[in-house]
Amino acid sequence: MSNKSIDLGTGKIGKLLFTLAIPTIIGQVVNLLYNIIDRIFIGKMPNGDLAMAGVGVAMPIILLVAAFAMLFAAGGAPLTAIEMGKQDNDKAEEIMGNSLVMLIGVGLILTIVFLIFKESILWAFGASEVTIGYGLDYLSIYLIGTVFVQIALGMNLYINTQGFTKIGMITVMLGAVINIVLDPILIFSLNMGVKGAALATIISQGISAIFILKFLFSKKSILKIRKKYLKINKKLALSMLALGIAPFIMQSTESLVLVSLNNQLARYGGDLAIGAMTIMSSIMQLITMPLMGLTQGAQPIMSYNFGAKQIDRVKSTFKLLFAACLSYSFVVVVSIMTLPEFFVSVFNNKPELVEITSWSMRIYFVGMSLFGAQIACQQTFLALGQAKISLIIAMLRKIVLLVPLIFILPMFMKDGLTAVLLAEPVADIIAIISTVIIFVRFYTKTFNNKQEKYNEAINNI
Repeated sequence: MSNKSIDLGTGKIGKLLFTLAIPTIIGQVVNLLYNIIDRIFIGKMPNGDLAMAGVGVAMPIILLVAAFAMLFAAGGAPLTAIEMGKQDNDKAEEIMGNSLVMLIGVGLILTIVFLIFKESILWAFGASEVTIGYGLDYLSIYLIGTVFVQIALGMNLYINTQGFTKIGMITVMLGAVINIVLDPILIFSLNMGVKGAALATIISQGISAIFILKFLFSKKSILKIRKKYLKINKKLALSMLALGIAPFIMQSTESLVLVSLNNQLARYGGDLAIGAMTIMSSIMQLITMPLMGLTQGAQPIMSYNFGAKQIDRVKSTFKLLFAACLSYSFVVVVSIMTLPEFFVSVFNNKPELVEITSWSMRIYFVGMSLFGAQIACQQTFLALGQAKISLIIAMLRKIVLLVPLIFILPMFMKDGLTAVLLAEPVADIIAIISTVIIFVRFYTKTFNNKQEKYNEAINNI
């Protein structure tokens, strides 16, 4: 690569991984502030517990918007890195240009559809008479900025894929800082409430999107957005969709999970339980976002060297990634479960909400302590262009296991609320074990056999 500071093909793996991962992790954590800061300020409003529940009911739609960004960008970014490893930057630029066009197109479609049907969707997602107003207020503003969200989330991956992780981090931090500054002004000073939180978010995402596009059009970027590639190539689009469907399902099924949880929690615990889940969803992001940062830091290394047929470097990167992800998830989850009241009080200090959320967390997060093992394996499949396997694993945890368990377990337990919460750790543990077994078989077949098998895996992408 022609990046002076990052050499994916020859640099030391350990130094390379953390050089790429640390800015990405910081970017992911800062990106997490978009939602968490909103919820912290919303929780401090009068009737903050009800406002939290209302925004929580709207969260599945927000997650779907982010999921569509992953459908095109997370599918295109690994393919871009693989083409760069093959020294074919023209094809890499064509992939990137196609991705931008599709992100903008789907952003416009989502804006129209969700604005038309938002109230019906919120009722279906578990809203009540006292929370529906907060959900509508938030979405009516947030959805106007859907195209900004698509570009900011999606195209930033192409900056990181080229090795410019510090630039990627700055684009995210820029938006987050603006969001933090605007939140109290719009929510409290201008008395806009949850509308102010949504407006702060889309303004900050818009500024991030402009910064990202400016960089990708500039001479500083190795790959550039070129006018000739701003049209859809059907073959490339299908390749990106095939690979992007796994991260899309990972993200979109979060929406399905939240809808299922909100409906069951409303049944067994009411608005207070939904408010608790809104807080737990934020804390869940605290666990998963740095893990995503680690895997996104490793992705360019593995994809590039996979394309360059450097087997040992791919294997070394995965081993280090696996150890780092598993260690992080274990330590963080144990800390959260030891002091749940501290984490809950950051969002809201109403005694009833603190009590139910703290109790719920000790059940809900048990399986997440080993989640690092699953995400390391799952994202490695994605980095190596293994679309079918990534799709199977993405569907297993949430669609095959978690959503059915949310409805099945309460049928067999007297305490319906506990049963709903237990669905998460049961699904997590089964999915983690299954994913590791699948990966071990893939690893043995692809990396420990002859070079011909490795070449065949690359040619099948």
